[in-house]
Amino acid sequence: MTTPPETSDRRSGTATIQAVPLRHPGRWVGSAVLAFLVIFLLQGWAANPRMQWEVVGEYLFSPAVLRGLGTTLLLTFLAMVVGIAGGALLAVLRMSPNPLLSKLSAFYIWVFRGTPLLVQLLFWYFLSAVVPKIGVGVPWGPTFFEFDTNQIITQMAAAVLGLGLHEAAYMGEIVRAGLTSVDDGQTEAAHALGMTRFQTLQKIILPQAMRVIIPPTGNQVVSMLKTTSLVFAIAVPELLTSIQGIYSRNFQQVPLLTVACVWYLVATTVLNAGQYYIERRFSR
Repeated sequence: MTTPPETSDRRSGTATIQAVPLRHPGRWVGSAVLAFLVIFLLQGWAANPRMQWEVVGEYLFSPAVLRGLGTTLLLTFLAMVVGIAGGALLAVLRMSPNPLLSKLSAFYIWVFRGTPLLVQLLFWYFLSAVVPKIGVGVPWGPTFFEFDTNQIITQMAAAVLGLGLHEAAYMGEIVRAGLTSVDDGQTEAAHALGMTRFQTLQKIILPQAMRVIIPPTGNQVVSMLKTTSLVFAIAVPELLTSIQGIYSRNFQQVPLLTVACVWYLVATTVLNAGQYYIERRFSR
């Protein structure tokens, strides 16, 4: 005759407790109702003949839409390059022991974060009204050569300047938060070993600060992708401007706006995936 395992456990004093999980019927009912509503809405949206899905399919890969998508991606890349480079410089200046540099950095951040981005875009676009010529020379002295402002600040240049310089103000605060998250004792230890300030920043501070800097920077990239739609105000042919140009001719607003949503979702999904792998790389 064999002894049951439970009985042997009791005799030995090592019996385990059979935990019974709590039941949550309300949670299951709520989930079922929510799932029903989601399926109902999606089915109604997909089956609505007024969505004109055939028009969505017709324009999803049209050359005009793809060119607009390419301009949107290019604008996002250039604006983030300007924003990240400018933000890193602003953060270093803001943390500088020189009070003039620190105040100038704070003033820049105050101005560019305190005014609407659309106003800044229009300002750069109409810069020639204030500065008709841009020249290089000696201040209050002779000018060696000069250019017409309208030839230099084109629509695309105004868009990159407006988006990039505005982004730099936010990236400056993000980079500064990352740098200040590293303990000051490591800087003192690096200086004690004879490392210069630049070496300390490059080899000690930045590698640790990247863990704090990368997640909000990824959010800023995704946000910038969608914010580029504001350049429709200065007629840059990005994705939304191209879509508007098409539906102004065929009056198929909703299907074409759906095309824009599809491409924005595809692009943000790719960016989110890239952010995930970059974060995992720097979290090691």
